[in-house]
Amino acid sequence: MRVRRKAIIWVAVLLSLLLGATAQAAPPGGDSTGIRVTGERWIGHRLLELTVRSTALGGPATVRLLTPDGWEKRGRGERWPVLYLLAGGHGDPEAWTEDYAVERLPHLRDVLVVMPSMPVFGFYSDWWNHGDGGAPRVETFHLDEVRPLLERSYGAGERRVAAGESQGGFGALAYAARHPGLFRAVAGFSGYVHPLQHPRAVRAGLDYLGLDRSALWGDPVAQRRIWQDHDPYYRPERLRGVEVHLSSGDGRAGALDPPGTEPDPHVPGLEDPEHPFPEDVLSPTEAIMGAENRAMASRLRAHGVAVTTHFYRGTHSPPYWERELRGALPALLRTLGR
Repeated sequence: MRVRRKAIIWVAVLLSLLLGATAQAAPPGGDSTGIRVTGERWIGHRLLELTVRSTALGGPATVRLLTPDGWEKRGRGERWPVLYLLAGGHGDPEAWTEDYAVERLPHLRDVLVVMPSMPVFGFYSDWWNHGDGGAPRVETFHLDEVRPLLERSYGAGERRVAAGESQGGFGALAYAARHPGLFRAVAGFSGYVHPLQHPRAVRAGLDYLGLDRSALWGDPVAQRRIWQDHDPYYRPERLRGVEVHLSSGDGRAGALDPPGTEPDPHVPGLEDPEHPFPEDVLSPTEAIMGAENRAMASRLRAHGVAVTTHFYRGTHSPPYWERELRGALPALLRTLGR
């Protein structure tokens, strides 16, 4: 599974996995925020999968919960601090359990870990759709549907942190910047944290998947305001008080790339002809992420935001994100305890 995701992670072709397995429990019922739980299924000792129907997405989705010790016997009003783990562009929350086995991490026994799904290449945004709005409204799904549901019925508290890989790294920073006070700390692993620096990369991915390149945020020139509104690079002051961790590789083969690692699949339009990638770059996507994360780190520091970084030689692949997640967790959890 890890190898399969390595080959397709950034172009997000795991669409068939998005909706999860068939629910096996009686649904808890409807919800005034636009989300309805249609089923619950235990898929491990502490791992609960919710199947939901979302008004914001216009259809079904899944949310995986890694529950803390004592959660099943919780009393009325009992709450736990929350770690949101945001998936990459494939939108599949199974990555956190299948690739990273987060349920085996001993220091996650005292927090509720939330792993929501997302439509393929959903970019943690309510899509512009040429000014018409409508589904997919990913941000609304996560923050106005899933979050209230979990806080009302599943023991989620108001102390929150978030971490994400690739598009999920963007989601963590963008949500924190667009909603001050939502998260105490965020971490992005190879995140698309400054999409307006490389708009052709975003649009090349949409083209590659057969999606409308202008439906997400519109044209980066004609609708530049919309792009800036979603790009956390342009909201640095809103991240003051949030502890930010950024990590990414440079696109070259690194310590966690096995011998003979193949280049990323070719995505037409990804490369800027005026600024070609160096010949030893195997992962153009990660080279782009490296540039964006460095730019973001400098921007945040200039505006007084607390930032830690880890930049390294490596590609856009899960082994690095697993390492970075384990490295970032202690600081994230310390922030939750304050």
